[in-house]
Amino acid sequence: MKPSTLVSRNVTVAGHRTSCRLEPFMWDALYDICRRERITIHVLCTQINERKEPATSLTAAIRVFALAYFRAAATEEGHARASHGQGEPFHQTPFETPDAAE
Repeated sequence: MKPSTLVSRNVTVAGHRTSCRLEPFMWDALYDICRRERITIHVLCTQINERKEPATSLTAAIRVFALAYFRAAATEEGHARASHGQGEPFHQTPFETPDAAE
């Protein structure tokens, strides 16, 4: 069996400790959001939990939130600076294509 790439961390949601399993890249994104918004991971997860659909898992809601947060911040200028729109959608992502020389 291949080991999981998910990282489990404890968060406190509405005063109750729970764990979430997310990719390391997703945890990094959440902590970036927390720094930018000047809130803790616990406050952020509580707010996501309060706003998610009842049938949606907290983990799924966190992933959707993070994508929506950064998508809302994306601008044409930002995409241009990141070299997006050049037919190389994986540029500056964890999925960049390997060099042709490799």
